[in-house]
Amino acid sequence: MKHLLLSLSLFLLTAFTAQADKLTLDEISSGAFAAKGVRGVRPLLDGERYAQMDGKQITAYSFRTGEQTDVLFDVKNTKGDARIEAFSDYILSPDEKTILIQTQRQPIYRHSATATYYIYNVQNRTLTPLSDGGPQEVPAFSRDGSMVAFVRDNNLFLVKLLFGNAEVQVTKDGKFNEIINGKPDWVNEEEFSFDRAFDFNADGTMLAWIRYDERAVPQYSFPMYKGGFPAHEEFAEYPGLYTYKYPMAGAQNSTVTVHSYDIKSHRIQQMKLPLEPDGYVPRIQFTSDPEKLLVLTQNRHQDRLDIYAANPRSTECKLIVRDQVTPYITEEPYKNLQLFDGGFVLTSERSGFNHLYLYDLNGTLKRQLTSGDFVVGSFYGYDPSTGDTFFGSNEQGPQYRAVYRADAKGRVTCLSTQKGTNSAIFSRTFKYFMNTFSNVSTPPVITLCDAKGKTLKTLEDNAALNAKLSTLNLPSPEFFSFTTSEGVQLNGYMVKPSSATVPNASALGTTKYPVIMYQYSGPGSQQVLDQWNVGNMGGCMLERYLAQEGFICVCVDGRGTGGRGAKFEKQTYQNLGLLEARDQVETALYLGTLPYVDKDRIGIWGWSYGGFMTLMAMTEGRGVFAAGVSVAPVTNYRFYDSVYTERFMRTPKENPKGYDCNPMTRAAQLHGDLLICHGTADDNVHYRNTAELTEALVQADKPFMQLIYPNRNHSIYGGNTRLHLYRSLVRWFQEHLTAK
Repeated sequence: MKHLLLSLSLFLLTAFTAQADKLTLDEISSGAFAAKGVRGVRPLLDGERYAQMDGKQITAYSFRTGEQTDVLFDVKNTKGDARIEAFSDYILSPDEKTILIQTQRQPIYRHSATATYYIYNVQNRTLTPLSDGGPQEVPAFSRDGSMVAFVRDNNLFLVKLLFGNAEVQVTKDGKFNEIINGKPDWVNEEEFSFDRAFDFNADGTMLAWIRYDERAVPQYSFPMYKGGFPAHEEFAEYPGLYTYKYPMAGAQNSTVTVHSYDIKSHRIQQMKLPLEPDGYVPRIQFTSDPEKLLVLTQNRHQDRLDIYAANPRSTECKLIVRDQVTPYITEEPYKNLQLFDGGFVLTSERSGFNHLYLYDLNGTLKRQLTSGDFVVGSFYGYDPSTGDTFFGSNEQGPQYRAVYRADAKGRVTCLSTQKGTNSAIFSRTFKYFMNTFSNVSTPPVITLCDAKGKTLKTLEDNAALNAKLSTLNLPSPEFFSFTTSEGVQLNGYMVKPSSATVPNASALGTTKYPVIMYQYSGPGSQQVLDQWNVGNMGGCMLERYLAQEGFICVCVDGRGTGGRGAKFEKQTYQNLGLLEARDQVETALYLGTLPYVDKDRIGIWGWSYGGFMTLMAMTEGRGVFAAGVSVAPVTNYRFYDSVYTERFMRTPKENPKGYDCNPMTRAAQLHGDLLICHGTADDNVHYRNTAELTEALVQADKPFMQLIYPNRNHSIYGGNTRLHLYRSLVRWFQEHLTAK
């Protein structure tokens, strides 16, 4: 009996330990395996230090030693009547004597938010509200730090710190769904990736901004319910509506103009910008010359980028750079534009690969800073004193990212030492940089390095996360490539089950496993990267969980994705979804030839463009997918926004055939068990997409299931929502792949 009890105890202990050492969806969705980082890093003026934040303090550290040198702000050590318990972000003035402290942030769309800001004087520790008139948006300092401009209720305001924080309302015509001053409308914010559309000139005498007249833009409404997390009590008795301006493909966009404000005379003028009526202004930025404002414009087809030098006083505009790239220009020129005294650096794909080009303020091309058959993905800075250029690229291969320096003679040095994914934050003098490295099996390692790439100190190695993961014996993603029947080589990664993660699992090759394919597939995107955040939930944790449950997880970047140059990326032009779907089907056919894959139990899923691609792949015609989950999908690009869709498709009038190739017109070809998930308050990909597809599937007599999340936007989160979504996804594949 004693032996029996001992054996039973050991069995129960072993069973409990095995269960405790298994991943759970609750853990991974709650962030239990989230990697640590360093928050809010800002290089400081002296070139020797950087600032960081933790929500209670802003502290300064040495780039050379990593040691703390100062406390710049502490919520518990301020003077004045204002008191705060915590903060979410901060903005340093150019002279670092003043800090804007962000509190009570409330998101609006992807980039925009309102917040309550406070002005903190570093020297006397005084904390005062930026404005008493209500929450603010996108505040920015003048170059000398004496003024702050911000947006409230679609109007521009100016606060003069040297005059007792005197507040001036610059514009008065701003009105919701009509006129916007100083910040972009929905479509410009979403598709040109910015939230502030104003700037001070170099000597602080002028303010310039972009004005959006969206009165003629069609509006879109979606229902709002009481719901929960958060609850909308105003809709407790009757549902309400949220209505905003959303231009769909081919529809009227905002009329865009650029204006200047003379801070002394209060005079407002409109720049004489020769912009087509339907053109775009993705960025404006003042140069080191107070009389020269760079205005970047695009035509509606987005295959031409013009840069004008505008005089904010005379309002005259002179074209200084024209970059024409067929069939379209990506977002990179706006996201990576950097100015310095006497010039600026622009990115362009004119050579077929994204590279850096140096111009003076007259628009004269001085030289090409980088070249080769690789993609520059990050621009860290240009040092005019030495001619050195600091950037990140994938020269080591499409799935890798490294940090480089190119000197004035074009000689290139790799500054990062480990192969995988590296990103950098350089000191103001480029004497040091903070490097973040990771790969598919290594959580982020954050180090301080000198100008030659030598590691000076390790700030974070995520040792605790590594130790936690080591107890689970999880499989890591493995990279692979194959060639399709159309002769296209594609790259992917795979997470396989093992005897350590699947009880009683046989060796791969003797047991055939079901497969779940995940992808995004959108133009210029990349999922197959050697980095920790590959896959879902960080560290491929969802894929590892699914491997633990007996699935092989696969992700492949098809045609149209990034990292391989413009030719590979832009071949999907005017035919979104067609080639990408073929490549996902080809992936499934290739996987079906592997000895450890059950070709009759392959599923596919994706979110947003990935949801669209899931539907396109399941209606491609070859019937290779047994099941799929489509989250927040576009189902017809006539329903999506003008800027993004027309960049890749032109308008429906110009390209009706391209638009007609969509999941709705292919509904009768649906093969496999389909689950569609969508949020009713999705301001990006409207629930309309799923509603219209539902009707098409019903009329085609195709069975499917639908999971709707009230009041949730494109990210589908809040309270228990994300866990519910992932659990539903897992159950769908368990029910429809493992039972076959």
